Amino acid sequence: MSDNLHWLGHSSFRWEGSKVIYFDPYHISPGAKKADIIFVSHGHFDHCSKTDITLIAGKDTVIIASSEAAGQLKISKAACKELKSMAPGDYSELAGIKIKAVASYNTNKEFHPKASKKLGFIVTMDGVSVYHAGDTDFVPEMKEVRCDIALLPVSGTYVMTADEAAEAAMVIKPKLAVPMHYGEVAGSPADAKRFRDALVDKIDVDIMQKEK
Repeated sequence: MSDNLHWLGHSSFRWEGSKVIYFDPYHISPGAKKADIIFVSHGHFDHCSKTDITLIAGKDTVIIASSEAAGQLKISKAACKELKSMAPGDYSELAGIKIKAVASYNTNKEFHPKASKKLGFIVTMDGVSVYHAGDTDFVPEMKEVRCDIALLPVSGTYVMTADEAAEAAMVIKPKLAVPMHYGEVAGSPADAKRFRDALVDKIDVDIMQKEK
């Protein structure tokens, strides 16, 4: 199920199908595939990197971001087709791609307040739905998330811990869970392994190798 999904490190992914989609591009290699759609969950530097977004954006690229991130990007129409902001609860459809913006925030820390309207995204392409949770704790809104693949932060400090992420996965019940947000700004591969171990015989977990 995850064959067309590539982890680029931290919380950054490229998903290829009828369109080429990126989530929170960060530390993108020169020569990377151009994007049809780029999703930006919020305005922090490791998720909203204008340098990386510019590398993969083109005249036909649509960028969908939280209002905070969209305000920071201010990319010209010459650099992309459209820069669109969304808020939690918004729904959109673009070239057959279904997009739902969902809440992403901290419950027991102050790095990502709910009022700032940072985002996670549930994106459906070619009959498969991927949930990119953004920088979040285990929030009540996750009870409403339905997806095939859940990309969940596991490193603690700024987001939920591996154990909390496993609790979230048990509520979401995806066909596949993928740990993210570790190895660079916070956390280590040990967090990903703890997440996987907590879900043995419950939910399939893919600890992806970073694409070089």
